[in-house]
Amino acid sequence: MKKILVTGGLGYIGSHTVVELQQAGFKVVVIDNLANSSLDVLGGITTITGQAPIFERLDLRNKADVIDFFKTHNDLDGVIHFAASKAVGESVENPLLYYENNLNTLVYLLQECKAHSINNIIFSSSCTVYGEPDSLPITETASIKKAMSPYGNTKQISEEILFDTCYISEMKSIALRYFNPIGAHESVEIGELPIGVPQNLVPFITQTAAGIREQLSVFGDDYDTSDGSCIRDYIHVVDLAKAHLIAMQRLLSEKNTSDFEVFNIGTGEGSSVFKVIKTFEKVSGEKLNYKVVDRRPGDVTAIYADTKKANEVLGWKVEKSLENALASAWKWEQKVRSKKVT
Repeated sequence: MKKILVTGGLGYIGSHTVVELQQAGFKVVVIDNLANSSLDVLGGITTITGQAPIFERLDLRNKADVIDFFKTHNDLDGVIHFAASKAVGESVENPLLYYENNLNTLVYLLQECKAHSINNIIFSSSCTVYGEPDSLPITETASIKKAMSPYGNTKQISEEILFDTCYISEMKSIALRYFNPIGAHESVEIGELPIGVPQNLVPFITQTAAGIREQLSVFGDDYDTSDGSCIRDYIHVVDLAKAHLIAMQRLLSEKNTSDFEVFNIGTGEGSSVFKVIKTFEKVSGEKLNYKVVDRRPGDVTAIYADTKKANEVLGWKVEKSLENALASAWKWEQKVRSKKVT
């Protein structure tokens, strides 16, 4: 049985990926410092899969702890690295946090992987590496422009670190540049659990519909788009998690064609903020209270993926729609609120 480390494995995307790995027969070790997650997620994963992953509470910013972890778990076959701070707006306000949390941790992790000959790395990258795109849909060969935020910059630098490390070692890596994950597992056992005020659109929508937030803010309606609001590529988190499983299987079976590969993981369709709001109202039957406010620093006008490479090379494709994703996000929100009430 192959053994895979998932850093940030109790987080939103990480937990869904752990489920896919375990259901595919992998043994999973999870590292998480619980800064933006909950130990309850471990129970959700166990309920879905019938088994609990090995869990180590650990902060990857502590190099000594990372070294000790790999002394114990030196038999890993691969690593999927999620652990990072991830909000564009927050990164503009607190760039040093993002550079420490997203870059130092990757360096410490790769140092130990190299030392222990753990050579298969899947990296959680982002479409923010492209900056403001020249044309859409965006392909993997698009130019990497100056990042629009410190968060985006950390993803650009992280990819460079991986590329350089793969070049001088036996390491192989796939960076998945994904777009906007939303939704929850169909079991409603795991989903997105933002701590504090949500930084992303959909959890803010569901919390507004649930009465937790008084009003949803739409950051600008004067963009050069059909309805004036920003356009993003919203992908169901389960589809995204499956891409990580397929990417790891690609490395383990040595099907990669270079030591460092990149793939866009999205739906290939752009949806405006207003479209997401209207679609949510349709699938939930709830009317949202929202208002238009000033633009938010770091936001690009529109970005959505060309998924041809992922479809043809990885053999991966999207299975779930925007409606599916928003309906599952609403069911998850309702479950979370019912548990808090009781």
